[in-house]
Amino acid sequence: MTLQNLANPPNVQSHLLEDDGVIPNNPTLPLLVYQGALSLPANDPAAAIESLFAANQWGGAWRNGIFRYHHYHSTAHETLACYSGQANVQFGGEQGVVLTVSRGDVVVIPAGVAHYNLGDTPDFRVAGAYPPGQTWDLLRGLPGERPQADRNIAQTPLPPTDPIYGQSGPLLEHWPVG
Repeated sequence: MTLQNLANPPNVQSHLLEDDGVIPNNPTLPLLVYQGALSLPANDPAAAIESLFAANQWGGAWRNGIFRYHHYHSTAHETLACYSGQANVQFGGEQGVVLTVSRGDVVVIPAGVAHYNLGDTPDFRVAGAYPPGQTWDLLRGLPGERPQADRNIAQTPLPPTDPIYGQSGPLLEHWPVG
């Protein structure tokens, strides 16, 4: 299977999540969910995802699940691609949206947007990555994180490419990438 054959036509959900007083979220960039974006091989689907991320200039790839507490990154945007199982994930903090993420789905999370695994199947796994030059921090909405987190979010550069579709794709349509 070639990298080009991994990506299906995008079916995108966009959610602009507001600051809830604890979690800043992102005032200008929506959370993007690409439902069924990937047709994954049976053998080592995570490696195929990592290759696709790398081909589209998203690095720092890792494999795991999603933390079971609200957390966000103020210094990096993040993409997650599910390669096994499914999970109910809350995005945006206590008042945010709850979405089911399943094998083949991709989520692009702007800096500042919280994510929290509410429950998953035993086989749930994602591969994650970040735009070039971005290093993530781990914040939980604790007292004292802001206003530095707000400054970090505002200064986090936009990615040059979509993590799945490269030089075109939903990210470039929904985020003001320049």
